[in-house]
Amino acid sequence: MVSRVLGFGTVILPVLSVLCALAVADDPKPTPENTIHIELSEPVKPQTFARTLKFFVTDVTDRSGNAQPMMVYKPRKGVFLDRTPAEITREGLTKCLESASTLAADRESADFLLTVYIFRFGLSDSSGMDFFGKVEFAVVVKNAKTGKSQQVSAAGTSIAGVAILKKNLQKNVQDDINKAFGDALRNLLRGEKLRDAITALDVPPDAKAPEGTAPPASEKPVGATTGEEPVKNS
Repeated sequence: MVSRVLGFGTVILPVLSVLCALAVADDPKPTPENTIHIELSEPVKPQTFARTLKFFVTDVTDRSGNAQPMMVYKPRKGVFLDRTPAEITREGLTKCLESASTLAADRESADFLLTVYIFRFGLSDSSGMDFFGKVEFAVVVKNAKTGKSQQVSAAGTSIAGVAILKKNLQKNVQDDINKAFGDALRNLLRGEKLRDAITALDVPPDAKAPEGTAPPASEKPVGATTGEEPVKNS
């Protein structure tokens, strides 16, 4: 009986190895022909606040759990981003802040520090007849002086029809993600959530932080997506 089981294992293991190798070989690879560039057509100008504020983007982290974050579409030899979602998001957010002269030169000169966590960047599930672009992230907004922080979530969506020709398909995917990305940044920078967070966290420029005030223990985002503890406001 043991020898029969061992014999079965001897046969099945090579078969599994071949199947795994074929699956890996079938995965599309990025090439100049199937790579798209995501960039805002024009920056989203942030809303104004009670006083002039400077922001600095400290870090952008991909928390999507996607093993291939640059592959946004797998069928038909795939469609790939030319940069990681984190790089695209940092560049886009930075340009938006620059457009309103609210980007700090460094963290020391900033009123607020922004730490971004990306949960989704690309295409969402579709019916097969349309592409649904979706970008979703959370931003921890931290007062550089007091160390207090709040989380602001934002998302953007877009829809485009599926194309028959590959070049049209790639253009639709590119336009779809571009629109979803711009929508997410618009919801962040011009939304009430950011205004409410800044209003709650801002202090007069001449105010001093109380002695012994420590920064929050964590700047990680809230949400079932990450399974982590909420950010606590100090």
